[in-house]
Amino acid sequence: MENRFSRQTLFKPIGNSGQAQLSTAHAVVIGCGALGSAITETLVRAGIGKLTIADRDYVESSNLQRQQLFTEKDALEGIPKVIAAEKRLKKIRQDVEITAVLNHIDGPLIEEITKDAQIILDATDNFETRLLMNDIAWKRGIPWIYGACVGSSGTVFPFIPGESACFRCLLPVLPAVNETCDTTGIIAPAVQITAAHQSAEALKWLTGNKDAMRKKLFHFDVWNSTHVEAGISRMKNAECETCGPNPLYPALVETEGTGYAILCGRATVQVIPEASRKLTIADGEAVAIRLGAKYKVTPFFVEFTVESFRCILFSNGRLLIHGLKDLKKGRKLYHQFFG
Repeated sequence: MENRFSRQTLFKPIGNSGQAQLSTAHAVVIGCGALGSAITETLVRAGIGKLTIADRDYVESSNLQRQQLFTEKDALEGIPKVIAAEKRLKKIRQDVEITAVLNHIDGPLIEEITKDAQIILDATDNFETRLLMNDIAWKRGIPWIYGACVGSSGTVFPFIPGESACFRCLLPVLPAVNETCDTTGIIAPAVQITAAHQSAEALKWLTGNKDAMRKKLFHFDVWNSTHVEAGISRMKNAECETCGPNPLYPALVETEGTGYAILCGRATVQVIPEASRKLTIADGEAVAIRLGAKYKVTPFFVEFTVESFRCILFSNGRLLIHGLKDLKKGRKLYHQFFG
């Protein structure tokens, strides 16, 4: 397709030179829900050479209102988001190199998948994962593009090492956020606007237009037709463990033992077994049979229901217990299942 990117190269800030840079670039997108769907499609259509997409979840019907890469069939079959996204993106452009990572992001994994990346894009919904992106971005010396949206509003900022305060510097002044898409809802235009601004910042960086990147944090409300910009340079912490003179990158330190967490804004407990414990789909199927539970096996996970809790065991041993917000109960069920 000789003229595929002709309209983009006619845009003078990109031109043929910027397009050539984009064609060999590698971007990592953490999260493949609403923002991740829009960002990855934009970058693939723009001509990026390599894309790594990481997400721990699967497609559900409630995603379809705003997550543009997915179909009803994906939701009915419970296809992992990164698998469904890779399939759709390859139909848009066959020559793009895509790595789909179906896993919970932790320090060692984000170190691995960003080794040769030029940029990281945030499509997550929680502080913990953003701290991981922040630490690895400063360690690698590459930018990460923050993006968040809920209701009818969104916020975007490109964190560039050496150019601004980092995300960790902002934590003491950031408000406690209790609103998520699962509690407050969201409209698709808020997603599209946030993702468009994130994608634009990525294109600026990847085509050699660093000077055009945002210098201030951008916040908008599309329903109320308002927007504001705010500088964050004065928030830099001279003793920051990420961007200070003696960085420790604490988020990247691997934790030991089995990990239990309530997923942001959802009645779901996630259990990540310790590294030495290897659980498989077959183990989950055996549990379902032992407990007399109805179950379904897919190439990616086994699903079974116990005490009204819908449980998903992925092939790498990660367990989701839906309908539960009690970590103590989550631990009890996990030990009931697997000892």
